[in-house]
Amino acid sequence: MNKSKTIFTCQNCGVQSPKWIGKCPSCGEWNTYVEEIIAREKPSWPVAATLSGNKPLTLGEIEAAKTPRIKTGIEELNRVLGGGIVPGSLVLIGGEPGIGKSTLVLQLALGLPDLKVLYVSGEESLQQLKLRAERLKAGSSECRFICETSLENLLLQSEYFQPEILIIDSIQTVSTEVVESSAGSVSQVRECTSALLKYAKKNNVAVFLIGHINKEGSIAGPKVLEHIVDTVIQFEGDSNYMFRILRAAKNRFGSTSEIGIFEMRNEGLIEVKNPSEQLISGLSGEVSGTAIAATIEGIRPFLVEIQALVSTAAYGTPQRSSTGFDLRRLNMLLAVLEKRAGFKLIAKDVFLNIAGGLRINDPAADLSVICSILSSNIDLAIGHKTCFAGEVGLTGEIRAVNRLEQRIAEAAKLGFERIFIPKLNKFSGFGNTGIVIEKATRVEDVFKKLFR
Repeated sequence: MNKSKTIFTCQNCGVQSPKWIGKCPSCGEWNTYVEEIIAREKPSWPVAATLSGNKPLTLGEIEAAKTPRIKTGIEELNRVLGGGIVPGSLVLIGGEPGIGKSTLVLQLALGLPDLKVLYVSGEESLQQLKLRAERLKAGSSECRFICETSLENLLLQSEYFQPEILIIDSIQTVSTEVVESSAGSVSQVRECTSALLKYAKKNNVAVFLIGHINKEGSIAGPKVLEHIVDTVIQFEGDSNYMFRILRAAKNRFGSTSEIGIFEMRNEGLIEVKNPSEQLISGLSGEVSGTAIAATIEGIRPFLVEIQALVSTAAYGTPQRSSTGFDLRRLNMLLAVLEKRAGFKLIAKDVFLNIAGGLRINDPAADLSVICSILSSNIDLAIGHKTCFAGEVGLTGEIRAVNRLEQRIAEAAKLGFERIFIPKLNKFSGFGNTGIVIEKATRVEDVFKKLFR
């Protein structure tokens, strides 16, 4: 008779314990431990090792089979995936509720008329899916829809239909009979994802999973979920803004530095081909506290508007607030302004905002941040045809940035007349772009040229 063992698993973070605990010592949640049965079978006789299994091979003995990628009808999604969908891959899409995950995968399913697509919904009825598809004004004769939450029935239908792309919305609603816990638990998510991975690799089917996120912003379920899948995509954005950003946190078949930008409208997600024009289209004339940064996300250059407001502190402690920019880096730049450039901001409130609801991680935005802060502090406007690209160090020097040629070309294409760049960059110039290039070594040099 097989010996069985029970173990208690936290349904929030996946930590295991040999006994029941009221409060999880790892995540601090109460009453999240659920008992699970683990069956262990020990053979009564020793198992003889054989050489009939897989044999180790050298790189020269491995045949390189190049599989063509599946091009979707969404170019921004192709960019994030590394050029298209890889057959047999497992892609996990996570994001806030209402951000547009289901809309994205539905547009993907309806935009592939030449492929067999199976859309499995565990959260919406078929009637709700039809209403949303009609709103998107798209259709596909080869796409099939089914409402199912049982993993066994789901795999049975997939074996019968033999799709080329399988979409599951969402993985937290799928459950298997092998595990005795409820749907959405750590063990259920782990077992269902492992079974889908085996199905995807065996049948060479691309599988898309939609995953919920917890209150900390990470994908709900065990961390092993992100290790199992081939690609993890985060769908970011603010519900108060129309822009959505698709960012790859993990990609075994491409770069993780690429992003895709969408605009949420009534007819669905619309691709933003040129985000620079969208992000600075509302820029007015001579207004203090605004500066344009030439940034790079992945291989795509685009320009964003940085807004700053500096005012006298109404209370004893000055406020520091940042939206779309790292607050710790903002505090560092303020310290550089005060120590190296001699501007006293210790008794003033400083508010910083990236227009459009985007979040910028490019260090080259430092120069435009300090210029916008100084512009608001002295109430002098920066010319709306001037942009900046440079990283600021702790000593006040302007450090070199990468892909400077692309930043300058993007600024020139949008009609900018002047750009400040680091003098340390080895830039020889290219063609007649019609833009004046100002080179600077320290932040004081930029201030003298801007406000002379």
